[in-house]
Amino acid sequence: MIEMRKLTFAYEPGHPVFQQFTWQVNKNEAWAVLGPSGCGKTTLLYLLAGLLSPTSGCIAVGGNNLERPRPRTGLILQDFGLLPWETVEENASLGWTIRAFYGPDERHAPVDEPIGDIAARVHPWLKRLGLFELRQKFPTQLSGGQRQRAAIARTLSLNPDLLLMDEPFAALDMPTREGLQDTILDLRSERPMTTIVVTHAIEEAASLGRKILVLGHPPHKSGRVIRNDQAGRQGFRGSPTYHVVCEQLRSALELAQ
Repeated sequence: MIEMRKLTFAYEPGHPVFQQFTWQVNKNEAWAVLGPSGCGKTTLLYLLAGLLSPTSGCIAVGGNNLERPRPRTGLILQDFGLLPWETVEENASLGWTIRAFYGPDERHAPVDEPIGDIAARVHPWLKRLGLFELRQKFPTQLSGGQRQRAAIARTLSLNPDLLLMDEPFAALDMPTREGLQDTILDLRSERPMTTIVVTHAIEEAASLGRKILVLGHPPHKSGRVIRNDQAGRQGFRGSPTYHVVCEQLRSALELAQ
């Protein structure tokens, strides 16, 4: 699904964040990228989204070199990214509105997926995420968890095959955070999708990632990968294995400092 080959990226010459970095993600895998603030996690995600371009090396997604954002990649941001002057339904429909404007050009919209009735595509997600009765409200009238669910509805309604999440639940309280994590896990069990979440929270990485890439301080030439095959299974958070994985991640982070 994703192949990074000898990737180098720097915001300033001579100060690379990634240097000759190679990483591979197979189709339908669930990854978490864990590291301290400022280590380059979000940079890695934006490179995968096509919002940043490598200084050298290349990124391939689905066998094609990534040169721009691709229409089947979904991105969920930490700050929700909702337009304050639009309702929940309008925000959730934004991706389809843009696709309808450009037409099926494979740059903004897939050529094999007709636009059709936008409401018919968005309403099931609003119902699934408990937002249908709030669809005419504006973001300022919602709680943080409701705003994040609106952002999730907007992204998932587009039927992505690659879902990228940038610390999507960091600003939420623990019960809301775990509830939305469970929503992502449920969706993964229902449909094929490659997911990558970046986080600085050990518990979130252990909950969402079946493979976890641990980053320390840049420049990154490689990263340590920890397997977590039980992630997503019922009762995993309360199991001894979960606590063992959390300790492994804590030790890996300490070694990476």
